[in-house]
Amino acid sequence: MAKYGKTAQAKVKRAMEERKRGTLKSGKSKKKVTSRKQAIAIGLSEARRAGAKVPKKKASSRKKTSSRKKASTKKSASRKKKSSS
Repeated sequence: MAKYGKTAQAKVKRAMEERKRGTLKSGKSKKKVTSRKQAIAIGLSEARRAGAKVPKKKASSRKKTSSRKKASTKKSASRKKKSSS
């Protein structure tokens, strides 16, 4: 069974072609996209909005980064307490 549908394939292809031409823009900032991975992500995002068959995003990668930030802030807070004592 295929993971991605025909619509998703077409959206990613269009995004890649726009990137090659230099006309693909990202989100709110409207900056020019030069990264191949970012172009694929934009194509898949558009396909999801269009209701195409695309696997869900992995949520674990976002959770890892946020837990790292929390751990680093806890460490810095404990260091501040030790240095002030």
